[in-house]
Amino acid sequence: MYINATGYYIPQKRISNDYFTEVNGLTSDWILQRTGISTRSRASDKETINYMCAEAVKDALPQLTYDIEDVDLIIFASYTPSDTIATAGHYIQREYNISEAKVFHISSACSSAINAMEIIYSFFSSQIASKALMICADRNSTYSDDTDCMSGHLWGDGAVAYFFSDTSCSPQDAHVLDITTQGLGHVGLGPQGVYLDPKNCGLQMPYGKDVFMYACSYIAQNTKDIVEFNGYSLGDLSYFIGHQANMRIIKNVTKRLELKDDVILSNIEELGNTGSASAMLVYAQNTDKYKSGDLVCISVFGGGYSAGACLLKMP
Repeated sequence: MYINATGYYIPQKRISNDYFTEVNGLTSDWILQRTGISTRSRASDKETINYMCAEAVKDALPQLTYDIEDVDLIIFASYTPSDTIATAGHYIQREYNISEAKVFHISSACSSAINAMEIIYSFFSSQIASKALMICADRNSTYSDDTDCMSGHLWGDGAVAYFFSDTSCSPQDAHVLDITTQGLGHVGLGPQGVYLDPKNCGLQMPYGKDVFMYACSYIAQNTKDIVEFNGYSLGDLSYFIGHQANMRIIKNVTKRLELKDDVILSNIEELGNTGSASAMLVYAQNTDKYKSGDLVCISVFGGGYSAGACLLKMP
């Protein structure tokens, strides 16, 4: 499986740490020390999830070497959809007249994008599809509560679009060597750790310590496993991208794996936790850094719980 093009959209508005001192009493230094976040991206009323997804697709199109109407599979990955019937995937299908595509929405917390990639790989392997568009976005501000001192200060908004094919379409296509995901609802506090109740309390993370412990463990282990399973060592990694939930998680993981600082890519300090789009945003934002032969690992952990990792080789 190959990545043909990537695009992204990030709202321009930033919410600083100082804002939360006024609304929930947390100081800027307290937030920065415990999360690594200085600002977070915040969507305006205009920047709906459909709008952000459409802009992310538009950003990817100049790189695409085939007609977007050739896409035969569209997956929208998100845990904060604005509509569960007329999904962003269907919106994009109509917007670009991708008439031959199968379209659906999947959600598995912050591992949703990796889950979508695994599904795409399966569709390719069974020859049900040959070209796919994954749109991944979370508009956390729709459901988060700024006054919540447990997790209200964490959330950001953003969207990404990735085009995939079963065979290489151009010399610039990155090769997806492997993908793996896990459902972890049976681990720790599982569904209690992070949840979203749209009608009542919205997006909540009442048990941050439990999330932290399992996120560190599974992100590190899945990174090690997928790298070594594919015949490499951790020292071969050119770049590591972890889920952008908390900089302390990323630092804990990199210490466990003995990774050097210069292989770590991150955007959490500026954008906050942009959910299932976060690690995919980091990859898309840094495409100008990758050189031929570079090995990139993306490893994530989501509420509920869930986890996933993928390994990429640059052409």
